[in-house]
Amino acid sequence: MKKLLKAGLLAAALISTSMAQAQSQTVSGVKYDDASDVRGAKVTLNGAGIRYKAIFKVYTAGLYLPRKAGSTEEVLAMPGAKRMNITMLRDIDSGELGKLFSRGMEDNMDKAAFSKLVPGVLRMSQLFSECKALKAGESFMIDWVPGVGTVISINSAKCFQQTEPFKEPEFYNALLRIWLGPSPADWKLKDALLGKPA
Repeated sequence: MKKLLKAGLLAAALISTSMAQAQSQTVSGVKYDDASDVRGAKVTLNGAGIRYKAIFKVYTAGLYLPRKAGSTEEVLAMPGAKRMNITMLRDIDSGELGKLFSRGMEDNMDKAAFSKLVPGVLRMSQLFSECKALKAGESFMIDWVPGVGTVISINSAKCFQQTEPFKEPEFYNALLRIWLGPSPADWKLKDALLGKPA
């Protein structure tokens, strides 16, 4: 009887753990659903966290993948749709944000590889510049759509923009390295996106 009871308790614990892993996550008031849809492909929340600059919260970010991954290498090598979903926690000049992303890409790859992506980086910076500013609560998504490319969608009250796809897979991986590379924007955010406990 004791063995049966222990087995039942273990099964209940495993079920509740797997349910907890599949639930949505709320980060600084921003809800990230446990799953999302990238043009018909289901992706699962891998992790979510906050980008800090000094002591200030700048934005939250959630990484969605076809399946869970615990390392940068796994994420970059994984085939299938992917999504980085970012929601601002403070107002920011979006042109400045575009420049920061460009710098983050450059800081996480060798110069020769980065130079090949410069036309795409300039186009991305232009997209953010055209929006002027992103307010707290506004968001944007960076999607990898297999067979299409990288699609950046900015959703703000004053500016809804969606880029023509950036075709090269290297461009999407270069963007992900801003948060997951060897010199990430925020180390705690990197761990959170990779699903590591705080």
